[in-house]
Amino acid sequence: YQRRVHGDIFPYSFVFYARQPNMRTPALRRAFGTDASSPLVTVDAIKKAYRRIKETVPKTPLDPSPRLSALTGNQLFLKKEHFSITGSYKERGALNKMLQLTDEEKSKGVICSSAGNHAQAVSYHGARLGLDTVIVMPITAPHVKVKTTREFGAKVVLAGESFGEAYETAVQIAKEEGRTFIHAFNDREIVAGQGTVGMEMLEQNPYLDAVIVPVGGGGLIAGMSLILKSINPRIKVYGVESTAMPGMYKSFRTGSIVNVPKRPSMADGIAIEHVGEVPFSIIKNHVDDIVLVDEDEIASAVLELLEKERTVVEGSGAVGLAALMSNKIPELQDREKQVGVVLTGGNIDMTLLGRIIDKGLVKSGRLARIHVTVMDVPGQLSRVCTILTQLRANVKDIEHERAFLVANVGMTQPIFTLETRGFDHINAIVQKLKEEGFADTHVETPIS
Repeated sequence: YQRRVHGDIFPYSFVFYARQPNMRTPALRRAFGTDASSPLVTVDAIKKAYRRIKETVPKTPLDPSPRLSALTGNQLFLKKEHFSITGSYKERGALNKMLQLTDEEKSKGVICSSAGNHAQAVSYHGARLGLDTVIVMPITAPHVKVKTTREFGAKVVLAGESFGEAYETAVQIAKEEGRTFIHAFNDREIVAGQGTVGMEMLEQNPYLDAVIVPVGGGGLIAGMSLILKSINPRIKVYGVESTAMPGMYKSFRTGSIVNVPKRPSMADGIAIEHVGEVPFSIIKNHVDDIVLVDEDEIASAVLELLEKERTVVEGSGAVGLAALMSNKIPELQDREKQVGVVLTGGNIDMTLLGRIIDKGLVKSGRLARIHVTVMDVPGQLSRVCTILTQLRANVKDIEHERAFLVANVGMTQPIFTLETRGFDHINAIVQKLKEEGFADTHVETPIS
């Protein structure tokens, strides 16, 4: 088996066919990489993509994580795709696609639509290859991703509130200017390029029992599941989406593509209204399950990675760990399996990171808001602060509520935002305040 991983590991070639409903002419289908008249994705295509890009896209680490392993009950190995030059796995597929353009296509330039990571990948490698590159991004895209995309050299056009609206604008520009559209996920060369993540993981650890992959449009998990299952049919492949936009989750369960409405999520990189036909044709046959995680669970995973791994990962990149931490995959709960978790990207806006950290602290009981009703006379606030000091709670902020307080006009309610040591600590603070005569004390933060 070890020799198969490093030697000729592709004894079979799997071919999939799919139809792209809106591609009305053969020329458009070829330009968009969705020509139904030719094989969409094969194992051999992934193997060739790996050879094509490996000199330019450095291999990312697959590192064991003892601390997160102890937390989840499995032997965890983190595939750190956020170590890539552009901060995500997206450059694998983008480069694989652009390296196969004809001279005529190169002369007319390329265009893509993206919420951020694919945009940066196309911008960086487009500029490196000397291509005239246009990126259409939704106006809601994180500032850091827009800024970096411009810095890499592409012309950025902001259009629409969502990925879908940005996509429509990009398609129109592609038709008008004759540019080649570099789709973020619904393209056979893109899927093949993303599949190289799976190849690397099995080269780095051929004994993985399962791999967990974030899912948006489906390009990454499609390529990875195809190559992983061809090498080791017994390996389990799980996808993870946000509850905010569960397009692939619903599609996987119904057996046909289901569109979902645009909703805000800290996992903006996988917030896709319409999953790809090309990847879905693979996913429905090769992925074992797709599960969902909510915003609080994502925030907790980002915080755990920051604290235990000293690594900054964006929300969409942390959903795999979030699923394990929240026991969303029963087959892996405390099973001591060797599990690979793909950290897909680290391009996070610092303002959003601050909010995610705060949300994670709240979820873990290390940030709490406590309301204490006291008499509006000198010395009362000092008494409360003394109790908090005795219990080693750090006061981060204090607000006063008077006008909207449902109580005697002689009362006021200071609201304390506290840095705490967990839910037991919060309970101890509330109990002590009540014992000291502050009966109307309650916690705004849910206590678990």
